[in-house]
Formats: sequence, C-alpha cells, structure tokens
Amino acid sequence: MEYLNYVVIGIFVLFMLQRLLPTKGVKQISTSALKNELNDQNKQFVDVRTPVEFKGNHIRGFKNIPLHQLANNVNELSKEKEIVVICQSGMRSNKASKLLKKKGFKQVTNVKGGISAW
Repeated sequence: MEYLNYVVIGIFVLFMLQRLLPTKGVKQISTSALKNELNDQNKQFVDVRTPVEFKGNHIRGFKNIPLHQLANNVNELSKEKEIVVICQSGMRSNKASKLLKKKGFKQVTNVKGGISAW
C-alpha cells in the first residue's frame, strides 16, 4: 500500500512539472527583451488574458484573444509569422504556446513573467 502512495505522488509531481516547464520548441523571452521586439512587423502579439484584464492594462500592439477562446480563433493568426504570447504571470501564455504548437504554429514565443513582470 505504501508503494502505491509513492506512485501516486510521483505521477502528481510529473504532472505538475509538465505544466510548469516550458514547452519544447517554444522560445522564452523576458519582458525587457520584449521591449526590443514590439515594433517588429513580422511578429504577431497575442494577450491571452480575459477582456477585463486586458482592458485594465495592456501593452500597445497586443491583440486580446482570451485563452479559452484561442483554439477557436487560431484562424485569425498567421502561421507564417512568429507569435509572441503574454498573460498576467506566464502560466496561461505557456498553455497558449502549447496549444499553438499543437495547431501547427512553428514560431511561438512566451513572455516569461507576463504583464506582472512588465
């Protein structure tokens, strides 16, 4: 029975690590590095926070596509351009990055720390 407890704990730890670790193939940048990229016309900037969060404070040039709507709105984005994704802390944008990679987007960048680090 004790062995089973260790297995359950191990699975839980792996599950949590998988959620927290950066997605393979997704570039991670800091908010200071983001400042140098904001004028790049070859990039798309997506904020995956809720409309209320976005309205309260956002970075000019970012388009608001809430995480829960992203899967149904990927057709608004070009697979030819890099996508830079941000949220409040970096957790939702990491999820969004995984989703975009699964949908066939090749160049995806997650902003570490999100708006909170801005």
